[in-house]
Amino acid sequence: MKILVQEEAFDFGAEAQAFASGHTDMGAIVTFTGVVRDLPGDPLDRMEIEHYPGMTEKALTKIAEEAQSRWNLGDVLVIHRHGTLRPGDMIMMVATAAPHRVDAFAAAEFLMDYLKSRAPFWKQEFTADGGAWVAAKDEDEDALNRW
Repeated sequence: MKILVQEEAFDFGAEAQAFASGHTDMGAIVTFTGVVRDLPGDPLDRMEIEHYPGMTEKALTKIAEEAQSRWNLGDVLVIHRHGTLRPGDMIMMVATAAPHRVDAFAAAEFLMDYLKSRAPFWKQEFTADGGAWVAAKDEDEDALNRW
């Protein structure tokens, strides 16, 4: 298991290749990357993400361990960025390795739902009109509650 909370950009291809290599006993590798998207009708200048070092890594480790206990996984990778990000920047990556695809997909989706709604990150979006904090959406909570 590898959990990274970092300000610098990551190379998705290199991370995916490094994660997949050496897992010759795993039949499925699932990856997902979240990208900062522009806001419809109100162009996004930037997103600023804050977190508490130590607390965030501990929370992400705990949820990755929960995924490993729920599904038959060989490995988990979570990368989440903080700091200033712009539209098109990669904000996070989840990768899971499992003997079979059902476990790899389910665990990846579980981790993504957690990161979207409960992970201890605070996000503020800035447009020409100023800044606004990003609140969890009902559909994000509903997605997490199904687990």
